[in-house]
Amino acid sequence: MNHAGVAPLSRRVRAAMTKFLEDATVNGAVNAKLWEAEAEICRSVAAQLLNANTTEIAFMKNTTQGILIAANGIDWRAGDNVVTTAVEFPANVYPWWSLKERYGVQTRMVPERAGRIHIEDVAAAIDERTRVVTISHVEFASGFRNDVQALGEICRERDIWFVVDAIQSLGAIEVDVKSANIDILAADGHKWLLAPEGAAIFYCADEKRERLINTNVGWASVVNPRDFLNYDITQKPDATRFEEGSYNSVGLYGLRAAIELLLEIGIPAVERHLLELTGCLRAGLEAKGYRVTTPQVDSERAGIVIFDSVRLTPTEIYEILHAENIITAERGTGVRVSPHFYNTTSEIERLLEVLPDL
Repeated sequence: MNHAGVAPLSRRVRAAMTKFLEDATVNGAVNAKLWEAEAEICRSVAAQLLNANTTEIAFMKNTTQGILIAANGIDWRAGDNVVTTAVEFPANVYPWWSLKERYGVQTRMVPERAGRIHIEDVAAAIDERTRVVTISHVEFASGFRNDVQALGEICRERDIWFVVDAIQSLGAIEVDVKSANIDILAADGHKWLLAPEGAAIFYCADEKRERLINTNVGWASVVNPRDFLNYDITQKPDATRFEEGSYNSVGLYGLRAAIELLLEIGIPAVERHLLELTGCLRAGLEAKGYRVTTPQVDSERAGIVIFDSVRLTPTEIYEILHAENIITAERGTGVRVSPHFYNTTSEIERLLEVLPDL
């Protein structure tokens, strides 16, 4: 129950990655064209998952790399500012903080209130010099689901870049980059996608691509990447310009299999099941006397439940569960439980049985 950390791989993902490894072991790069074809299939299913165009999808080594492309690629001016929250994972903080020394860009950190980020607080932090609003779709330390549709509309109205860290939502709940007016999105595969680490999805809206300076132009970014001695820095016309070098091919084999599994099940079905499980967990925890940080309303949560106790420390709670082979995580001042579609109500009940009444 730690899919918000590093999730286990599905058997389908393992089989896909083993297929690649066996090929590479026996044949070296003889079948490299097949690896490239696999990457394009992966790009197609990733686009389907996001409701994006394939021209808007690139592959990264992690979420942070995607956020760095966004942070470093905007044409900043001294006095500009970025609006984010004070409860983001560091991957969505440090790339923006680093802009202060280089460009004089201020980062405004909107605090949460009672475990929630309020739209009006984000809007109040925006002014005429705001160039970016960046936020996690689901917050890692509270489980709160931000209203990206409302935030995207605010950004679109004011011509502000809207950048979303979707690592805690992609694979668990619906992510629609078009309806939410998202300009840039990044998410690694090793959480809710049930894919390997090091295989991340990066999205940049077609209409914003030419406005984003590519600061990492490499040999694979240009129009004729295999014409090695005919140097031409003309960049590719789509998001693959941000793929500066060779692929993590074994990772993309796994990522494709992971996404296809989730698409077969259907993200709406996954989301319904997760809301049911986390709702059951939340109710059971409160009945036993635990304090739950994660909001109760379905639209404000996804697959994460954070809870704590006035009597037991997070470490003590974690160790009680771990002793019974129930895998959770300590996060912030509480314990984070994050089941997925294959977890069952009986497993939630077992977790509750193990925890002492307060």
